[in-house]
Amino acid sequence: MDIAQFRLDFPEFSDSVRYPDSQITFYSTIAETMTNADKWKTLWLQGVELYVAHEITLAAQSSQAGQNGSVPGQQGGPINSKAVGSVNVGYDTVTGSEKNAGWWNLTSYGKQYFRLSRMIGVGAVQL
Repeated sequence: MDIAQFRLDFPEFSDSVRYPDSQITFYSTIAETMTNADKWKTLWLQGVELYVAHEITLAAQSSQAGQNGSVPGQQGGPINSKAVGSVNVGYDTVTGSEKNAGWWNLTSYGKQYFRLSRMIGVGAVQL
């Protein structure tokens, strides 16, 4: 995967300080192995890039948690209810989720990767 092309395809990751090339390379190496090119065919690059975007989004969340004094690496799902004083907010966490996608549902990129993998018929992770 070409990092410059990844940053063009996903301009939200254009900040090379916040999302260093080394981190993108780390996850793209995994993604290129896990996303079977023979099955993904012309969508292989899109799959790899979505995989990387998913992973670096989760890594950014962990980094932010560490900077805020929290424990990095802890994951939670989408908020489905929150109360502050007398104000309550709830979200529909089922409609926007991919069934049986597990941790792929933690980012919009993971959902897209998982959805594509099901359409291609290879499952979310291939060996």
